[in-house]
Amino acid sequence: MRTRLTRYSLLVAGALALAAGAAHAQGTLRIGMTAADIPLTTGQTDQGGEGMRFMGYTLYDGLINWDLSSADKPSVLVPGLATSWKVGDADKTEWTFTLRRGVKFHDGSEFTADAVVWNLEKLLNDKSPQFDPKQSAQGRSRVPLIASYKKLDDYTVLIKTSAPDAFVPYQIAWVMMSSPAQWEELVPNKEYWDAKRVPKLDKMVLLPIPEAATRTAALRSGQVDWIEAPAPDAVASLEKAGFKVVTNAYPHNWTYHLSRVEGSPWNDIRVRKAANLAVDREGLKQLLSGLMIPAKGFLPPGSGWFGAPKFEVKYDPETAKKLLAEAGFSKDKPVVVKILISASGSGQMQPLPMNEFVQQNLAEVGIKVEFDVVEWNTLINIWRAGAKHESSRGGHGINFTYFIQDPFTAFVRHLDSKLVAPNGTNWGYYSDPEMDALLGTARTTFDASKQDDLLRKIHEKFVDDALFLMVTHDVNPRAMSAKVTGFVQAQNWFQDFSPVSMK
Repeated sequence: MRTRLTRYSLLVAGALALAAGAAHAQGTLRIGMTAADIPLTTGQTDQGGEGMRFMGYTLYDGLINWDLSSADKPSVLVPGLATSWKVGDADKTEWTFTLRRGVKFHDGSEFTADAVVWNLEKLLNDKSPQFDPKQSAQGRSRVPLIASYKKLDDYTVLIKTSAPDAFVPYQIAWVMMSSPAQWEELVPNKEYWDAKRVPKLDKMVLLPIPEAATRTAALRSGQVDWIEAPAPDAVASLEKAGFKVVTNAYPHNWTYHLSRVEGSPWNDIRVRKAANLAVDREGLKQLLSGLMIPAKGFLPPGSGWFGAPKFEVKYDPETAKKLLAEAGFSKDKPVVVKILISASGSGQMQPLPMNEFVQQNLAEVGIKVEFDVVEWNTLINIWRAGAKHESSRGGHGINFTYFIQDPFTAFVRHLDSKLVAPNGTNWGYYSDPEMDALLGTARTTFDASKQDDLLRKIHEKFVDDALFLMVTHDVNPRAMSAKVTGFVQAQNWFQDFSPVSMK
């Protein structure tokens, strides 16, 4: 809504023109991404969270946005193109959004309720002229319970869900608003509504560089000014050479999402617990030059929803061996599993060396891991298709990283038995009536304190049942030239690039 996109036809470089006017022009920022390609540019992006970071929240707004202005506190939801929203007093399936007045798209057309309905149709109604299958594949699973939507007046929209869902505001924050009048071509919007987020840069150029050593070399040589996920063993020398390395804890994890289909060895809780006890997380931290937070559960240790699980996620290979022996396995007769992994990608950290480290740890207790390596965006599509789909090729797990900032993305989409493919992203076909009941109660609890209590119980069950192989949490490292100024690394998967300038 406030930027112009230029796609280069050569190689894999793209550029976002971020200038709101010559008075604000302060240079070009070139970024080396971990993704292998430029994300979709017309609203909902692909390439995972990194795609949304650079091409979603940087180009567009949602009705609800994330506050990305602070490095010192967790991000919270804030008004975006909606100034307010509320759930119905009598009917908890009805959400009313009051829209911001006076906002215009980049092409000069006015943002109204008609535009909101048009964008929801683009994602959710395959009979609408503007329906976009690629964007729908990215966005539909984010808003699984939206049943209908309508304009009440020019600045009010009613969204109805198929069941009460207290997590709707978090889900709506994923839906980006593009212009119905000219949604395939972005041009400058010099009158962007939020003065605090008028970009200072002339341009931000994105270069997909999936290999960590190559990204690091590109930064050293001056090909780029900024890289995501620098090679860990290069951090000290980068800092010595005058580059800035910025980190911050944020809601993220690095896991093996486990298949629970019939015949999967992960259906035995002893095998799941053994795997969680087999990983030397402190050793992995050394491998990553300290750039990780060892997992104690699915959520980071300091999360307000962590609770008090009884099962302790730690390095205890002897107990792991005993559990496997009870299940009929050993180093001489190992559990054999195939895990789908990527060579790079958004939030995947350093997937090849990390997976090799975990593979060795698991082998030492009696779990033999075979890897099937695919390109990151392909892995995302496999994850959405589910463990039973032929694209998973019989895989018993998928190495995937998750944004876990809100209850829906942290829990519901992975654990709700109704959200298996094609309805959602419960990839492993996990199904437990007790968990479904907890999730259902949390989704219909609109009192924040009571909801927090339920979310703690959900996480306790998640850990006690060892539902995933829980390995680590990222600290989102990025390295940049001393010329880059003004960046504040929010405690969020997404970041605000509008304060950044080049000196």
